[in-house]
Amino acid sequence: MGKSKAKFKRVEPLGLKKVRIRKDSFWGERIRLIKEVVIPYQWNALNDKIPGAPLSHAMENFRIAAGESRGEFHGWVFQDSDVAKWLEAVSYCLMQQPDPELERLADRVIDTIVRAQQPDGYLNTYFTIKEPQKRWTNLRDNHEMYCAGHMIEAGVAYYEATGKRKLLEAVSRLADHIDSLFGPEPGKRRGYPGHPEIELALIKLYRATGEQRYLKLAKFFIDERGQEPNYFDIEAKARGDDKEYDKRYSQAHLPVREQKEAVGHAVRAMYLYSGMADLAFETNDETLLEACKRLWESVTERRMYITGGIGSSAEGEAFTFDYDLPNDRAYAETCASIGLVFWAHRMLRLEVDRKYADVMERALYNGVLSGISLDGTKYFYTNPLEVWPPACKRYDMRHIIPVRQPWFSCACCPPNLARLLASVGQYAYSRDERTVYVHLFIDSQAEVDLAGGRVTIVQETVYPWEGDVNIRIRTERPQEFTLAIRIPGWCKHPELKINGQGQEITVLKGYAWINRTWRDNDKVEILFPMPVERVRAHPNVRAAAGKVAICRGPLVYCLEEVDNGPNLTQIVLPKTANLMVKFDDRLLGGVAVVHGVGLRSDSASWGDALYNSAECEKREAPIKAVPYYAWGNREPGEMLVWIREE
Repeated sequence: MGKSKAKFKRVEPLGLKKVRIRKDSFWGERIRLIKEVVIPYQWNALNDKIPGAPLSHAMENFRIAAGESRGEFHGWVFQDSDVAKWLEAVSYCLMQQPDPELERLADRVIDTIVRAQQPDGYLNTYFTIKEPQKRWTNLRDNHEMYCAGHMIEAGVAYYEATGKRKLLEAVSRLADHIDSLFGPEPGKRRGYPGHPEIELALIKLYRATGEQRYLKLAKFFIDERGQEPNYFDIEAKARGDDKEYDKRYSQAHLPVREQKEAVGHAVRAMYLYSGMADLAFETNDETLLEACKRLWESVTERRMYITGGIGSSAEGEAFTFDYDLPNDRAYAETCASIGLVFWAHRMLRLEVDRKYADVMERALYNGVLSGISLDGTKYFYTNPLEVWPPACKRYDMRHIIPVRQPWFSCACCPPNLARLLASVGQYAYSRDERTVYVHLFIDSQAEVDLAGGRVTIVQETVYPWEGDVNIRIRTERPQEFTLAIRIPGWCKHPELKINGQGQEITVLKGYAWINRTWRDNDKVEILFPMPVERVRAHPNVRAAAGKVAICRGPLVYCLEEVDNGPNLTQIVLPKTANLMVKFDDRLLGGVAVVHGVGLRSDSASWGDALYNSAECEKREAPIKAVPYYAWGNREPGEMLVWIREE
């Protein structure tokens, strides 16, 4: 099916049912929070039961469309997707731990969704309730395929979790309906979605059902995007819309294989690139892989924040140009970092290379986790790297909200967080016939089927607080295979022992490759020293010139006003300053805190003059930095990632 084919190695991620994360570990606590707090909280939000929060009406829309209730549609044209993502999060929780009550609730939701589906397979409450005559007339703006994609993902996940086919069959009918209308065949429309998502969803549906038509339809949507004559122009003319539209916004300005720079809406880009990577894998398409690699370099080498945030501009929630990474007005939508994790994981499937796993980890621990409060009930939509609350009242800074919110009228981020964090176990490991790959360091147990039989990988670690990782092999009989362990890019001097004996590390594409005949209870100890580091940005990143970010292991740190007082930009970090680490189990759920002594401008000695030729006096001031993901969980105030260096 691809225009240029190369046989890719069949590296498969381990599914959630194969991975068990220890409950009291860093990620185990977050998965527990998703199941016990976030899912019930978001269910209440979807049913308008959170006092003071913006109305969702998402479940009521389905009830109205199903004939179970009366009323008008409320919300965005893509409101259905919030319910779909919530269902997907529920599915991932059920994969890891049965919960009959939660499953019964999901079954009732699915019953309502299926009743809302139209006889021809169409499923979208906005158009069913509000504008049935306008179905499929504006693919560019109206998110019909986007909503369909999220519902397809939910249907596949729920089937994999429970074996129940009701939602899977409903989304298959929906996909069949879309396939009957769109494609390259005579009589069909050559359209594709303005907001990519359905592409990766259709490939999931293909993998779950084996139905080749779904893979073919995903390929059509990806191949057709950006072709001339451009479908968005044809469609706009047909509905009498003569407004200018920048096709870069939805990555429709060029065919995907010709795109060299990441442009437009960052979340749309991540879903598109994820679909491209999936399609490249399924069809062995080298041209798509090469396009993904070019775009990867554009994103991660020139247009990504140190936190794994992407999409620096509020205008269009978009990428701008190389090295344009302002801190105080950074948009860095939570959904964009989530999409970056999706894409990185798929790139790892195409090519096991540390650069993909490093970015996946960076985004997870920083740009993703910052989007949710420690108690699971408040959320950031945008994730700036510098916050001065009074400035957020300016019109051009109105997108920066300095405290997390209980919900949003456009609530794409909260359920997206729920589905990713509930499924984090599936990002930790992958396998081929003779190799087990360890991408993330999570206290966990994984069951892996290899050519020589099943092995169990038991990983013990308190990562990200310390860099000691112990891996024990459990196998019924000796067998030869390779264990490939990522050496994080931030780690300068890793150490490796096998059964207590020091080993030379053979590194290929950032992974330590250990091939041997393994016996039951063999133990691998790998140490990633975690000194506090000052990280600097490329000289072309103007917003970080002369500044450093404090990092330790995978974590980016920040200063908060609650610890360091106001006017954080007055703080300077001398090059000779010693930075120490101390774990505080009473702070922010337990975090490693970085302490040091910096210099602070003494504004009291300055006087009243607005400008002065004299240098401002400085005095020593203690500094305290906490992980970026945990900021904003105490008293509201300033926050700063990039610190001036002297």
